[in-house]
Amino acid sequence: MRKLMLALTAAAGLFQAAPASAQIVIGETGLTLSPSATIASDYLFRGISQTRSRLAYQGAAELVHSSGVYIGTFISNVRFAGTDARQEVDAYGGYRFTLFDVNLDVGGIGYIYPGYSRAPGTFNLAFFEGYLKAAREFGPVNILASVNVSPNYFGQSGTGVYVEAGADWKTGIWDVTLGGRVGYQWIDRNPRFGTPDYAWWGISLSRDFVLPVLGNTITAAVGYYDTSISRGDCIFGTSQDICGARALGSLTFKF
Repeated sequence: MRKLMLALTAAAGLFQAAPASAQIVIGETGLTLSPSATIASDYLFRGISQTRSRLAYQGAAELVHSSGVYIGTFISNVRFAGTDARQEVDAYGGYRFTLFDVNLDVGGIGYIYPGYSRAPGTFNLAFFEGYLKAAREFGPVNILASVNVSPNYFGQSGTGVYVEAGADWKTGIWDVTLGGRVGYQWIDRNPRFGTPDYAWWGISLSRDFVLPVLGNTITAAVGYYDTSISRGDCIFGTSQDICGARALGSLTFKF
């Protein structure tokens, strides 16, 4: 963690301010491709570490049509106690549009764990969610809200409902964006998932930089995150506190 934080500090001194995202236009098709790669001190999903507090190496790509239709994928290493799952591959798609100055996004996402060997007495990890997201800008502030629903959540834990709200503020100070998120996860079969229903929250600082030679964008981010889950209630009382408060740093390279 300390090494990654030092790398983020160095990046702030070496790079210049840059636009928020990088896109590759594909001819006259109306399609744009947005690929990225990330190294992070942890992989947090709704406040819970998916790598047991280890480094995360991630890749993502999204293909968007001018109509608002899009598909994408996300890949990361994972490490769940008691399983041989080591990779997560997400595939998603949906439609984005604007209604009464509100940016809406409706779609679905599948979470797949290739290479996972289901042992007797255990459950499938893969699951699917449908989602609806909304965002609206008020000057330098972007307000966000979303709801995700799964008919059979992670580990076959039954119906899962997740809600999240947050805001991103372009502070105007050194091109830094201040972000905040709060979410709540309901789980039908809590004993099977390994935690009670819970809340999580986080606050982060991020800034975009441009590589002087290549012209690509790098986003440096640091944040602090926590959940309402006590250590004894975290994934069957595991000795590794993957639900507790932690700082997280990341570098995302946008091609």
